[in-house]
Amino acid sequence: MANSDLSDLSDQRGQAHATVRPAASVPTVTVKAGTGTVMQLLVSPEQGDTGFALRRFIMQAGGGMPLHSNLVEHQQYVLRGRARIRVADTVYDVAPDHTLFIPAGVPHSYEVIEAPFEFICVVPSRPDQITLVEEC
Repeated sequence: MANSDLSDLSDQRGQAHATVRPAASVPTVTVKAGTGTVMQLLVSPEQGDTGFALRRFIMQAGGGMPLHSNLVEHQQYVLRGRARIRVADTVYDVAPDHTLFIPAGVPHSYEVIEAPFEFICVVPSRPDQITLVEEC
């Protein structure tokens, strides 16, 4: 079957199903804790029995996220733009093709240097919570 606009292909057992769709068709959600930041939930348990969620974050000029921690770890891959990312007490300047691993509970923040700053973020499909961290 050759169709470039496939979506929600169920398997014969009615269990997990493949989902093929353009990323642009996935709605964006404003990240309330951030500035100039939106997120797309590209792949999630809604597509089947997956233990991970694949998200895309897009941060505009002047955008970013304040220092915060999460209950789950993050695996990230930078697609475009540049940002200054603080992880615990270390600051990194990242650009396309950089990868990051941020353990659960570790404070981190994002400050856009070159917009749009866009990255893929893979997290376990477990309950998560953003906790803002007060700077001393």
